[in-house]
Amino acid sequence: MRRRSIFPGMLTVVLLVVLGAIAFSFLKDMDGPTIVIAPATGKVSAASVLRIELDDPSGIRSITAGVRKNNVFSPLYSRHYDSYDLHRVVELSFRDANLREGAFDLEIRATDGSMAGFGQGNTRTLQIPMRYDLQPPRISVKTLPPHIRRGGSAVVRYGVDEEVSESGILIQGYFVPGFLQQDGSYVCFFPFPYTMTAKDFKSSVEIMATDLAGNVTRSRLTVVTLERVFKNDTLEVNESFLNAVQTKLGNLAPDAPTPLDCFLKINNDVRAENAAFLRDIGRNTVSGMLWGGAFQRLPRSASKAGFADHRFYTYQGKTIAESYHLGLDLASLRNAEVPAANNGRVVFVGNLGIYGNIVVVDHGLGVMSLYSHLSEPLVQEGAAVMKGQTIGRTGTTGLAFGDHLHFGMLVGGVEVTPLEWIDAKWIHDNVILRVTDQPS
Repeated sequence: MRRRSIFPGMLTVVLLVVLGAIAFSFLKDMDGPTIVIAPATGKVSAASVLRIELDDPSGIRSITAGVRKNNVFSPLYSRHYDSYDLHRVVELSFRDANLREGAFDLEIRATDGSMAGFGQGNTRTLQIPMRYDLQPPRISVKTLPPHIRRGGSAVVRYGVDEEVSESGILIQGYFVPGFLQQDGSYVCFFPFPYTMTAKDFKSSVEIMATDLAGNVTRSRLTVVTLERVFKNDTLEVNESFLNAVQTKLGNLAPDAPTPLDCFLKINNDVRAENAAFLRDIGRNTVSGMLWGGAFQRLPRSASKAGFADHRFYTYQGKTIAESYHLGLDLASLRNAEVPAANNGRVVFVGNLGIYGNIVVVDHGLGVMSLYSHLSEPLVQEGAAVMKGQTIGRTGTTGLAFGDHLHFGMLVGGVEVTPLEWIDAKWIHDNVILRVTDQPS
């Protein structure tokens, strides 16, 4: 009997495997790249820059983006890549689009690096209805503060004639956001920084709004500014004090070679870092007013230091440093219960440099209270608190050497005098009448 060769069968199997591999390489990716744009507002202006994100498992081969209007395509960006990265980001500017105001389609064509289409890749085309908008938003001020004192707070209520991406108050370029309210108006609490004079502040306050197309309106906000005189103190520091600071807070300046260097590092660098941290916390606020009425101070307490007290530190007859005390130091019994000054939610609990153990409570609209040098915080982040609820106990943590509470107020992330916020008449005249339009 003649023996059959097995080679034709093996050849057939090999051929099928090869054909299968080729088919898999062509068919494994049959979809074009995913395309995501931001901001996806549907409006652009000459100042707009859109961020286009492209993703594909076979990599991105090419992208073309531009304007389609009256069935004519005008490219704004086109690129063919030598390397097929799985993720690409393109920034599309409309500065040279030469568009007239009105509707158009944003067209984006992206091709991947797959073998589909006999090596040409998969192409996805995305068309998005857009509007070219050249008109800036119009702002109408509804209520202004009667006046604002140095180191204090104020509120403005205003309207904007279109939807905006952001609006608020600018103070020498520092932005304090306004918050949209149920009646369609915006409310913005803003600070008068203690470091500015009344004259400088008055000429620096602007109200602004940016619409969804990126058009910006900025105009001077007319405010009545009043000066406030702060206390000056000269404090002589000695070796005993410097050694105590290094013993207690040396971990904040581990590379300081001497107790003096340790104190200077903490007073200058750590203090500035803490202020920046509080500004960041100031953004974690809700858009409504959580509090009601005047804020409560520590019961049965004596004031030991005031807001913006300017302290000059001398050592061996020379001035070596200075600082501003940005709160009220209130002393009561040792480990006294500390009440929440008003209704709110806890946004930070922890140890913060010169403040030691600290609790920060958000009261909404960028208004926050802080309680520092605590021996023991008694609340957790995220907790809702009621006015008068115990949130901690007084102590000596941080840069403190006697049991007390450092009570502070933040507006837009900037520390302001708490004296206004514990004054019921100031709350009525400067908050209630300005935000709610309630009659006096």
